Amino acid sequence: MPIDDDDGANQVHGQKIRLTKAYANQEFLNSPDGRSLRILSEFLEPQGRLRRHDVVNTIVFFGSARSISAEEAGDELDRLRSQDLDPDKVRHGEERIDLGQRTAKYYHSARELARRLTEWSKSRSDNPRNRFYVCSGGGPGIMEAANRGASDANGVSIGLNISLPFEPNANPYQTRELSFEFHYFFMRKFWFFYPARALIVFPGGFGTLDELFEVLNLITTKKTTKQLPVVLFGSEFWNDVVNFDALERWGVVSPSARQLFRVFDSVDDAFEYTTARLGQLYPV
Repeated sequence: MPIDDDDGANQVHGQKIRLTKAYANQEFLNSPDGRSLRILSEFLEPQGRLRRHDVVNTIVFFGSARSISAEEAGDELDRLRSQDLDPDKVRHGEERIDLGQRTAKYYHSARELARRLTEWSKSRSDNPRNRFYVCSGGGPGIMEAANRGASDANGVSIGLNISLPFEPNANPYQTRELSFEFHYFFMRKFWFFYPARALIVFPGGFGTLDELFEVLNLITTKKTTKQLPVVLFGSEFWNDVVNFDALERWGVVSPSARQLFRVFDSVDDAFEYTTARLGQLYPV
């Protein structure tokens, strides 16, 4: 509101006051006027922290936050059946948990693949800048499985968390010093892509598809010049959910679009392909 020169409440008569610097003014920083600084902070702070820890190369895992391990699905089922609930609620819960059990194979595959990639990375060089670090979105599901696999190998891993009302906590397996919390999705995507040297995409929903197709678009439009191996894990899911043949048949993507990614169903095949490509592109 405008300041009224006649308003005595806005005057300081001989009193010493302590003023607040702009960069310490939380009201300003959280206001629309401070938005550009908040955005810049989500660029500069991760940049500095990654540099201090010599993180140059990442292998990014995308996938559903809803995927759970078989053990977790079994525990949920036991808890559900032990409660005195309406039969319809129990039936609905059992259906949801049954779906979780059927997709638990992806959780375990992501964990195993992340473990093996971390062990391979640690064995190829003693120089941290030559290693490839598992990076996930930091949340539950496939993200947790990826960080967990890296932890199984006593390796460092990155979590690019995002503030969401239904995912209040970061998974406990990401390296504490490399756990980030983002407000802006586009800045989080930048840090997914910028240090990425390979992308491994497990079954997922809107967020996973958004991230995958943005990367494919960057490659096809040559907004990136780096060669980026892209692995889609789980042909049953990908063939059912995305009709790549139809996209080509309708002429909205080029016939070469299929060459942008490879689809695998086994950890062995995904591991061999990813490590072979990374070894070619980034020899020690």
